[in-house]
Amino acid sequence: MFRFAPSPTGDIHIGNLRVAIFNYIVSQQRGEKLIIRIEDTDVDRNIEGKDREILEILDTFGIKYSDVIYQSHNFKFHHQFIVHLLQSGKAFHCFCSPDELERKREEAKQKNRPYRYDGTCENLSNIEVLEADKPSVIRLRKPNKEIEFHDLIKGKKRFHPNDIDSFILLRQDKRPTYNFACAVDDMLSDISLVIRGEDHLSNTPKQIAIREALGYSKNIEYAHLPIILNSEGKKMSKRDNSSSVRWLLSEGFIPEAIGNYLILLGNRTPTEVFTIEEAIKWFKLENISKSPAKFDLDKLRFLNRKHLHRLDSEELSKRLGYFDKEIGELAKIYLEEASTLNELRTKIDAIFKDNRDCGEFCDEVEILKNAIREMDTIDDFGEFKKVLMKKSKLKGKRFFKPLRILLTGSEHGPELSLLYPILKNYLGRIV
Repeated sequence: MFRFAPSPTGDIHIGNLRVAIFNYIVSQQRGEKLIIRIEDTDVDRNIEGKDREILEILDTFGIKYSDVIYQSHNFKFHHQFIVHLLQSGKAFHCFCSPDELERKREEAKQKNRPYRYDGTCENLSNIEVLEADKPSVIRLRKPNKEIEFHDLIKGKKRFHPNDIDSFILLRQDKRPTYNFACAVDDMLSDISLVIRGEDHLSNTPKQIAIREALGYSKNIEYAHLPIILNSEGKKMSKRDNSSSVRWLLSEGFIPEAIGNYLILLGNRTPTEVFTIEEAIKWFKLENISKSPAKFDLDKLRFLNRKHLHRLDSEELSKRLGYFDKEIGELAKIYLEEASTLNELRTKIDAIFKDNRDCGEFCDEVEILKNAIREMDTIDDFGEFKKVLMKKSKLKGKRFFKPLRILLTGSEHGPELSLLYPILKNYLGRIV
């Protein structure tokens, strides 16, 4: 079983989507199911409706999953496992106050050493715990050995017990911490491989320690994806518009191209242009670079143009808000100078716009309109020009500039000889 585990606390970003795509691809390759686990335990940060938005985006990208699970629905299991850990002596109550812990952190900082829990409450007797009249958290006892695992991307990783420490499993308000809920839920769902971002790398030994303390013996594989950098070489953040999947889609980048680019990013692939479904045939996690990859919007534009060309003309027309196959064919001509749906839509909409900005050629545009209305449809562009020039008595710049404005709504663009075979069918709407 595989899982994609987003939190409903904000927009899904490209790092999240990349993780979802890789989980989908590898689950398909291995013939295993993929579940979506909405990690909604941080109730203060959850945003209403973000869970549905996440699922809609996954559907938009064709990521198929077998079930949707809400982590908060597993609270009863989290508490049952806490009881087990306390009874087995693998976990303990900690009554240290936040102020007390902060003072110790500050002392460690002043001595220029990392803070570690000092074991103040680790050996309290059952009677002392029962008699304590103040709130507590539950901590896992620090492992007594190093924890090792093989990362499919980063190789062998080893963590000393001090790197793991006696960390908190259950908060004072009885809500499980991220690492505890995650470890338990991976057990409950029988997860076989966890693919996620490298920002979770330090969480992995803690989750392994939790499962070992619970006596869970199944080996879960891990693959931690390097971070994605922005154009300045810094980790992408919410301030980078291009980090938001919603923003990319709203700008006219299509799912096929975004998915293609996220698979290509920091990867060795046998071809440059492909779909997610095509990548299932050859994708290998081991080919992902260990180093961060820089997000290049120009590269995404290039791929977007390629995938727009790949679309069936009728499908392209629909995505632009039209329903004629010919409009899709027209749009593909404009791909010489456009790379997104938004840019294409601007070009196509200009053709059918009623009020055109004709500048100094307004009189000529009207003359051409009237002349075309009196003409029968002519298939050949050369013949069309010849007859129109004769009827309008215009020539040179005073003919060609206003003709382009009339037919396309712009002074510049692809050769009219390329556009005319399609535009001639719409002259009734244009003039």
